[in-house]
Amino acid sequence: MNQLSLRKNLEFMSDKSVRVRFAPSPTGPLHMGGVRTALYNYLFAKKHNGTFILRIEDTDQNRFVEGAEEYIIEALKWCGITPDEGQGIGGDYGPYKQSERKAMYKPYADQLIASGNAYYAFDTSEDLDRMRKQALQMKMPNWQYNSVTRTSMQNSLTLPEDEVQKRLDNGDSYVIRFKMPRNEDVRFEDEIRGWVVVNTNNVDDKVLYKSDGMPTYHLANIVDDHTMKISHVIRGEEWLPSAPLHVLLYEAFGWDAPKFAHCPLLLRPDGNGKLSKRDGDRLGFPVFPIDWLSAEGEKFSGYREQGYLPGAFINMLAFLGWNPGTTQEIFTLVEMVEAFSLNRVSKAGAKFDADKTKWFQQQYLRAESESSLAKLLRIEVGDAISSFSDEYLEQACHLMKERATFVEDIYSEGQYLFENPTDFDEKTVSKKWKEEAEELMKEWSKELETISDFDAINIETSFKAFLEAKEMGIGKVLPLFRLVVTGKGMGPSMFEISALLGKEESLKRMEKNIPAIVKLKG
Repeated sequence: MNQLSLRKNLEFMSDKSVRVRFAPSPTGPLHMGGVRTALYNYLFAKKHNGTFILRIEDTDQNRFVEGAEEYIIEALKWCGITPDEGQGIGGDYGPYKQSERKAMYKPYADQLIASGNAYYAFDTSEDLDRMRKQALQMKMPNWQYNSVTRTSMQNSLTLPEDEVQKRLDNGDSYVIRFKMPRNEDVRFEDEIRGWVVVNTNNVDDKVLYKSDGMPTYHLANIVDDHTMKISHVIRGEEWLPSAPLHVLLYEAFGWDAPKFAHCPLLLRPDGNGKLSKRDGDRLGFPVFPIDWLSAEGEKFSGYREQGYLPGAFINMLAFLGWNPGTTQEIFTLVEMVEAFSLNRVSKAGAKFDADKTKWFQQQYLRAESESSLAKLLRIEVGDAISSFSDEYLEQACHLMKERATFVEDIYSEGQYLFENPTDFDEKTVSKKWKEEAEELMKEWSKELETISDFDAINIETSFKAFLEAKEMGIGKVLPLFRLVVTGKGMGPSMFEISALLGKEESLKRMEKNIPAIVKLKG
């Protein structure tokens, strides 16, 4: 068996055991970068017939934001990124919220103490501030609690054993820190970046367990991933500096580590820095999937409320860091699953492109059925189109969707399909409405009146006969017809527009609007 066949066979054999998780913290709205992480996890799981899990990591109670968890669940639902297991769904490995798993973490922290891989630290915030100030005075701005500095701090490595026990018995405040080995290279293979090597001298002794009885992200994350049998950790690049600690934690517990994959950053459109939560509205585009209203009353725009279709949004997101290796750009979610692989995910940061995002939206809008668009249009516009039938709206959507980016554009750009225009394109009036225009339109109106079967084909046939009789080109007459009926200088087929409006409405508009344009022309 050749190496490629062997690799494919091994992948097939391991498919059933693929378990991935999206594990956001409810500290605010879900940024589009977080949605992309969820999407890549979802695609990878589905590609390998695996399980996609939603876990809420709320160990940082000081930063907890009311409503954020519900926002995360609603945002994923809108995007169509549906977990197989997790918070709000259930499963065999719950609870799926870390605050509800609180009791399970302390024994693991104690295990690390017992094995010598962690220690108690009793330093107060004042002690830590004093050490940082001293370091600054010594021109050491990046002071860390590490293998060197811990020897001069208040911890179970420097204090006598009986003193440590006395402090614990007295209920003194403490944290548990990981005992980072000195001057060792931590090596692990990242599925996106290849081999990563970090020396432990560059990593501090991270807090694993806090004085409030809650684990930090690092301990809870490792314990949860192990107990939930996570096979692949696919997360943002911002977690790459934490990976060496996580690798060492797996070693300290004697557990097999999952495979790691760190996705590239989302960058601002100019490529200058990470796309932040506050960049969106400032730069004129959303950075959140759905609207978010903060407790302070500050509103952040979402793609859903701005009229984007969920398929367009996730298609755009998928391409921010991944490419299929082909020229295809439009993918259904099913097609994305089939095409996705981590080895096609880039290491480099991906620049957000607002114009490209609108292009995706246009493509998805045009691919929607007229009946689907008509239903969305009713939701978007409401009372203004309540008197029109579903069939009429479907035909209006057919006429306008090639010229629209958002559903509401079908109404705003094609408002003349729903009411007689009161404004007339000034450029067309100035350029096309000559002395003979009024008489031409009156004559054409009489021709329209004679058409018994008022459909687009018959209107066009009659119009061509009219031009031939007048010995005139289409460019001299059709713009006048469009102006009188729609008020516009350009748009979809006038024959289809007239057929949709109907004979009575078309003639009524011509009778009313010809004098209005004559008056406007002066």
